[in-house]
Amino acid sequence: MQPGPPAGEGSAAPAGPGRSGWRRGLTLLALILGTAGLAASAAGVSAQLLPRRFTAAQQQQIMAWEIAGRWRTTPAGKIFPASVAYKLSSGTFNAGSALSLTAHLVGIARQASCQAAGDPAAVAVLSAGSCAAVLRATYVDQTDSILVTIGVAVMPTATAARSAAGQLSARPQPRPGVRAVAFRDTLAQAFGDHQRQLSWATSAGPYLIMSTVGYADGRPREQMSTDPYASQEMAGLASGVASAIGGPLGAPPAPPRCPGGPGC
Repeated sequence: MQPGPPAGEGSAAPAGPGRSGWRRGLTLLALILGTAGLAASAAGVSAQLLPRRFTAAQQQQIMAWEIAGRWRTTPAGKIFPASVAYKLSSGTFNAGSALSLTAHLVGIARQASCQAAGDPAAVAVLSAGSCAAVLRATYVDQTDSILVTIGVAVMPTATAARSAAGQLSARPQPRPGVRAVAFRDTLAQAFGDHQRQLSWATSAGPYLIMSTVGYADGRPREQMSTDPYASQEMAGLASGVASAIGGPLGAPPAPPRCPGGPGC
């Protein structure tokens, strides 16, 4: 007979088949859960690295936001370039094709409030449309005989700008519009509201583009119907320069594309 273990010491019971299976089950479950977690994490990283796609509504919103901010982000010299090309219709000269001309920048005025930059009737339209500010510059035509002040009124939406342009254009000449801006020691030093011969208004995106035209020699307003040629030439200058200034401001940008990556 073999001696038993010393007093106070016991022997471990052998592991039974039930307990061993339970441990293997826990190990297998942990392995499955760990693998699933890694797969989910990898899927999340892959989704973040894929290019983000904007909906059509989001694209329109981003594009509208970009256009609306151009008057703040674009340098004044780019909004009002040193020279602007425009055309006179073929009917002005009884010619077979339109005549291409160039207007030259005289000066750029400081940013003005809508109340200060427009005449009383125009201010009423601008205020009703929630105008934010007006940028102005004066140009002279290629013959140095006609001046035009261009006013860019910042409206909250393209709809507001179109509405304001329609209201101003419905009035008889000289229509309500932007105040003329004179510049000392230039061809425009005698250019003021009393020299206004006609006005023009159009829109480009959320911008109302206004033009005021007059002679460079300081003569006061006269009846333009007595000189159809001068009237057509001024109308061509007013509309042509307004379109050339407003076109880049209101042009739709390229559709936005997200480059991908976290935080895009």
